[in-house]
Amino acid sequence: MVEAAPQSGSLITARLAGEAGREVMAIPGSPLDARALGCNQLIHEGAVLVQTPEEVAELLQSFTGAPRSRFRVTEGAADFYYAELAEAEWDAGDTEAIAALLSYAPVAIDELIRQSGMGTAVVHMALLERELAGELERHEGGLVRRAG
Repeated sequence: MVEAAPQSGSLITARLAGEAGREVMAIPGSPLDARALGCNQLIHEGAVLVQTPEEVAELLQSFTGAPRSRFRVTEGAADFYYAELAEAEWDAGDTEAIAALLSYAPVAIDELIRQSGMGTAVVHMALLERELAGELERHEGGLVRRAG
């Protein structure tokens, strides 16, 4: 993992990989950078800390099938996010409602969640849909804005 926000899909993927017996490695980052918080959290939970491509290559070459990473996820830590994803009811109107909240000035995703009153998973799905359509730009610090 190179970078991941605290509640990103990348973290879900890393946790699923760990549960499946895959090696999980993460590059640490500044605790002040929101994009590094997920990696730092993974390392805290037992992912292998790597800092150079040579370290990654060494770990992959010496991989015996038993991962070195040992996740110590506290029970229920990820359950909230997984439950929200499972229970999220997707409606095409959600994308339009989120689009109406976007402007050309960057806004925090947390603010969009608060303003919309929708769940985290629904808002992230709507933003992803807008991004794939080329109608959204992402910025540092978890900010998004209307493309253009």
